[in-house]
Amino acid sequence: MLNADTKLLKSHPTPLIVLVFHLLLTHFCRGQFQLIGSSQPIVATLGHDIILPCHLDPAEDASGLTLEWTRADLNPRFVHVWRDGQELESKKHPSFEGRTSLFIDELKLGNISLKVSKVKIGDQGTYRCFIPSPGKQSSVQLVVAAVFSPVLSLAGIDKDTSGVVLQCESKGWYPEPEVVWLDGEGNLLSAGPTETVRGPDDLYTVSSRVTVEKRHSNNFTCRVQQKNINQTRETHIYISDDFFEVQSSSFTLTVGLAVSLAVCILLILLLVFFVWKWRQNIIINKGSHWGDSGRGEERNCSKRNKTEDQRETLMADETVQMEVLNEGKGKKKNKHLNKQKTEQQRREEAENRVKRVLILFSEELETRKNEKQDELQQLREERQRHQNNLQTVKKELENKNKELQTIQAMLSRWPLRGRKEEEQKKNKAEQEVETLKKKMETHQKELDIKIKQVEDKQAEVQQLQDEIQRMVETNLRTLMENLESNNKEFQWPLISRQRFQDEQQRREEAENKVQILEEKVCI
Repeated sequence: MLNADTKLLKSHPTPLIVLVFHLLLTHFCRGQFQLIGSSQPIVATLGHDIILPCHLDPAEDASGLTLEWTRADLNPRFVHVWRDGQELESKKHPSFEGRTSLFIDELKLGNISLKVSKVKIGDQGTYRCFIPSPGKQSSVQLVVAAVFSPVLSLAGIDKDTSGVVLQCESKGWYPEPEVVWLDGEGNLLSAGPTETVRGPDDLYTVSSRVTVEKRHSNNFTCRVQQKNINQTRETHIYISDDFFEVQSSSFTLTVGLAVSLAVCILLILLLVFFVWKWRQNIIINKGSHWGDSGRGEERNCSKRNKTEDQRETLMADETVQMEVLNEGKGKKKNKHLNKQKTEQQRREEAENRVKRVLILFSEELETRKNEKQDELQQLREERQRHQNNLQTVKKELENKNKELQTIQAMLSRWPLRGRKEEEQKKNKAEQEVETLKKKMETHQKELDIKIKQVEDKQAEVQQLQDEIQRMVETNLRTLMENLESNNKEFQWPLISRQRFQDEQQRREEAENKVQILEEKVCI
């Protein structure tokens, strides 16, 4: 029997030598791998989860190795440490406590990527993926970004040009962005300097204003962009022609009210002058009468008659002047009432135009909201499809792993003559397993991208709802304040007429008091 085995080995030495060489090569090459990270910076959205990629090439079981994720600018520098099949929490930097994890099930496949949850501004930096033995390492740069859509509102009216002042504000950006204004044709608009405020959370708030006039399209865009992270957010607004006509009517109304107010003030000044002149004459006559009171009763009576004649003359002159003044006042009053009626009609037309503008704003924003919701639904469907594909690939990978294990078990029991065919099957199965792994990684990345897009789109829908509410409230408040301001100016002529009537009443009371004093003097 022994001789037969010896003859068999001598007659077929080649397969045995190949098998021994393969085992020796596997033993000596074990651990000769490289760590592969990412050559491009990884951009993470503030508050979201991110994966820092790192894997062994060729793939090898890393569950029994010591793995370290570090950042040189931290103290302690450790972000995540894996040793003896478990995580060492005591060595981790406090800012990453409870926010880092490895993919435990994929360590045996050589995947040692790090997942960082709820990314913060302070997470930005360069991370090192390190295996102390045999001293392999790779670096990954993380860039943190925070972006939000801007909010557009009507800030007021430019009285010099009758243009509309638009304000754009966007909160929660990182790094610091820039603001640009565009018209409907994509041309840059000249705007004032951008105001930038950095909050205690290191996030930036930017705001900018621009004055626009009536154009061909009346479409305007506020764009907030950060070129370093290649992020852009923009909001559009449409201002109807009716709104510009409202501002023109308001300006005409203001000018008319100012002219009416000036005329009323002039009338009041004339009236005050006549009253002052009349009182001066009364005081002079009364002083002359009291100076001659000691000369006798006859002279007093003569003086009284003379004073009465003068008073009657003055009263006659005053009556003529008041009649002329009242006649002019009546004409002015009728003219002013007609102007009031016209301005009231203009104000009502302006209010109706304001209502139409607000309805147009609401309809446009509601349309944009529906479009965003449709996009969100499409992204959700794509995410579900990628999840299904990922599950399918995982099942195929499990089946191939089982098939590979079966081939390896059979290979150990197979005769030497049939091992070559089984080796080919094994190699083919290993290639299929590697292909499925790469396919699974691709689907996983696509799924992560779709999940991120869904989250971003949900945030845009919520922000758009808030934007609709704020824009309607802001525009309505601004327009109503302008109308109230015009109404206050419109009430000035009424106040002036009341002052005129009060002054006339005081003049009549003064005349009565003078007459009473003269009667007492004569007595």
